[in-house]
Amino acid sequence: MKKLIFVYNADSGKLNALMDSLHKVVNPSSYSCKLCELTYGAIEEKKVWKNFRENLDVDTEFLHRNEFQKLYASKFGYKFEFPLILAQTDKGLEVFLSKNEFSEIYYLEELIDIIQTRMELY
Repeated sequence: MKKLIFVYNADSGKLNALMDSLHKVVNPSSYSCKLCELTYGAIEEKKVWKNFRENLDVDTEFLHRNEFQKLYASKFGYKFEFPLILAQTDKGLEVFLSKNEFSEIYYLEELIDIIQTRMELY
């Protein structure tokens, strides 16, 4: 595996970030980005997550939905549901963790365990 690509179900930009933060606080049950919800507090990245991702033994890329679509989807015709994690391999992009799988994760520690376990398979 060459790289893990994490794609948030949110668009980039300061206004979008502010609106996402408000949404998480005001109506968390309807917030649509499980990756954001698990890895970020109301304003900043959770320390456990930051430490984990900084110590991964693989290159990583973190993109918002609109950034991913601009960089990857238009070139290769990929159609994905977000959030998700992709593995970039010699064969191309493979789904490492799907949107549906994200919906079953309730704690950051679960996400970290899943990533570690699946990395051993690559």
